[in-house]
Amino acid sequence: MKVVLLAGGLGTRISEESQFKPKPMVEVGGKPILWHIMKEYSAYGFNEFVICAGYKQHYIKEWFKNYFIYTSDVTFDLTEGNKLILHEQHSEPWKVTVVDTGLDTMTGGRIKRIQKYVGDETFMLTYGDGVCDVNIAKLVDYHKSHGRIATLTSVMLDQSKGVLNIGGDNAVRSFREKSAKDSAPINAGYMVLEPQVFDYLAGGDNCIFEKEPLMTLAKEGQLMSYQHKGFWQCMDTKREMDDLEKMWKSGTAPWKVW
Repeated sequence: MKVVLLAGGLGTRISEESQFKPKPMVEVGGKPILWHIMKEYSAYGFNEFVICAGYKQHYIKEWFKNYFIYTSDVTFDLTEGNKLILHEQHSEPWKVTVVDTGLDTMTGGRIKRIQKYVGDETFMLTYGDGVCDVNIAKLVDYHKSHGRIATLTSVMLDQSKGVLNIGGDNAVRSFREKSAKDSAPINAGYMVLEPQVFDYLAGGDNCIFEKEPLMTLAKEGQLMSYQHKGFWQCMDTKREMDDLEKMWKSGTAPWKVW
């Protein structure tokens, strides 16, 4: 099962870092936050990724191009025409497709653009700026059990994200945009989607996944919630980045499940 990562936004609220690189490439513990998310999925055996890039997309491509060298012991033999000799390497068994989905494309438009790389298969989707300790294996099993088109992971946080109205059977009754002081289940990402979801992505590059597509899926009873009561944290601001860095350095990072 492929994992699609949304990594194309401008990251304006963390401009101290994102002016130099895409927000998913901002580092925690010396590695991009994107790497941490991928390690989470890899810990559950999911090693094929499609990255929806946009802003400074070349940075992501160059990082993965050189990752094998970054994680290996290397000899540069300049006496033989700059011969490169790789010794021990410690990189992950990943297959990574980085797609330029446009600079100003909205989330739904980005997902639509990578349809050909996903094909007619169930796939996973999350944002490239948030870490979580959700049990991904159980999330996938839950999705398979209910037979609907979409499952998203919900968490209870007093934050301004997309707000969910969840029924007693875990079906999402409605989906609406945030208001200033919501304290309700929010969409934490970590979704599992059937390929039929691409049929809901109308409007080209201006399609915002969190608006009409998710709202329509909810109205049709095709959107389910996997309720997660553990750790989840996005990295929208410098303060949140610093908090994640402190957790990592202290050895208490809850998302480190590998």
